[in-house]
Amino acid sequence: AGKKSFFKTMVKFLRGAINNLKKSTTAIALGTTLAAGSGFALYAENPVAHADDVQIHPQEWPFPNQGLLSTWDAASLRRGYQVYREVCSTCHSMKYMAFRHMHHFYAKEEMNSLCEDLEIKIIGDDGEPTTRPAIPSDYFPPPYDNDQQAASANGGRIPPDLTNIVKAREGGRDYVFSLLTGYCEPPIGSSADDGTYFNPYFLGNAIGMAPPLNNDHQLEFHDGTEASVSQMAKDVTHFLDFACAPSEQNSKQFGLKAMMGAGILVALMGVAKRNRWSSIKNRTYKYKDH
Repeated sequence: AGKKSFFKTMVKFLRGAINNLKKSTTAIALGTTLAAGSGFALYAENPVAHADDVQIHPQEWPFPNQGLLSTWDAASLRRGYQVYREVCSTCHSMKYMAFRHMHHFYAKEEMNSLCEDLEIKIIGDDGEPTTRPAIPSDYFPPPYDNDQQAASANGGRIPPDLTNIVKAREGGRDYVFSLLTGYCEPPIGSSADDGTYFNPYFLGNAIGMAPPLNNDHQLEFHDGTEASVSQMAKDVTHFLDFACAPSEQNSKQFGLKAMMGAGILVALMGVAKRNRWSSIKNRTYKYKDH
């Protein structure tokens, strides 16, 4: 009798669980149907996507430092610094980038020559503002003395610092390159406000910065490379990517050495383990009958 009552209780429990499961499945299906119907109704009510609401996501571009075994392109970094110095530095600062960081692609004599052409504002011994030639340990001088001066010179907008701009924007270097080369006329049904420019890669499509690279041969590269808009955008993006992590190459080298060392260590541990335990694992026991 005890066994029969136990089995009856189990059957009732299983039936109840199955019924609850059916109810839950029905509720989920009903909720999904209602959600899909609501979404379709909203789409039917607003079938047109307005141009002002469209932001194009940048495609992936093949930059030289992609991959574990890749490294910086020194020639591209040199050209990128030239683009920043002659074009971008008139508005944008790089206050966390020092001249000494460029030792990866500039010789010491070249770096000293670059520094001599720039002036660093300091306070002299007499307490008055003065200037001196830059040295490799100095950071890039900003174009403006303070944010108020920067805003006044740029229509109330403060140009962002470019030291970490690649890491600070979703899409990284692909976004920066696409933004620099993505200026175009607004599509039909859309217009740019006064003082702004249409760029489909910028959030909101209206950007206050005028096209910085507006024509081919805007500058002349020292190494003779043709200064097309795409070439200048690629080089300055590569340089800004370097500015975010000047020691990236050292990290890659250390990681590669660590992986090679770990591989050798694992192999040695395997040999030691096999040498230590093989005689025990392969041991056989024979019992004699008494």
